[in-house]
Amino acid sequence: MNETSLNLKDKQAAYRIYLILGALFISSLVVSNLIFQKFFHWDFLGIYTFEISVGILPYPITFLITDIISEIFGKRKANQIVTAGIFASFFSLLIISASSAVPSTDWSPINDETFNTVFGATIIAVFASMIAYLFAQYIDIQIFHFWKRITKGKHLWLRNNFSTFSSQFVDTLTVLLLLCSTGIIEWDRFGILLLNGFLFKVLVAALDTPILYLAVYFLRRKFNLKQGGEITLEI
Repeated sequence: MNETSLNLKDKQAAYRIYLILGALFISSLVVSNLIFQKFFHWDFLGIYTFEISVGILPYPITFLITDIISEIFGKRKANQIVTAGIFASFFSLLIISASSAVPSTDWSPINDETFNTVFGATIIAVFASMIAYLFAQYIDIQIFHFWKRITKGKHLWLRNNFSTFSSQFVDTLTVLLLLCSTGIIEWDRFGILLLNGFLFKVLVAALDTPILYLAVYFLRRKFNLKQGGEITLEI
């Protein structure tokens, strides 16, 4: 794809946008691993009732952000954000492990039992999520750029949805296999959670397409990018 070099002022603005997107990506990823143990029902227009973890709510945001970064900043910058997310997740795991290891005081509002009930499965969950995350995000970026080459930078909706549908199925399947194998979730819930998780992510991917178009339109206009053009941030 064509790479676009910017003047110093625009390059600084592009870096700020890239860092903001990166911050949103990492915070969404880390939070999804911390809140996953709560499940809820969602009746979608009376057509289908989802049974899903609240951890799935911020997760689709990560794929939207990597698609925006892939489209505007290129494959390398998208992969850098994915790698940063891995380090952030493992670092959060270390903090949680240390917090669990130290004993609570008698007057602590949250005692050890309550803390471990909420965060006790986080170590396994983060590991499962990271394995699924590695497969899904790199698959998403690879497929996104494959379709970008094939369509010569056109049909953004096609590469957004094709890449996300494929990667989200891999993500949902992998994380559920690991969580069921370790006993966190019973095997009799595997099928329904796989279906619900994948359908929910497909629905969100379809609904976030206008947001992707709006973000890409704004950034292309701001930095005077041609269709399929990418910003070069390296000095």
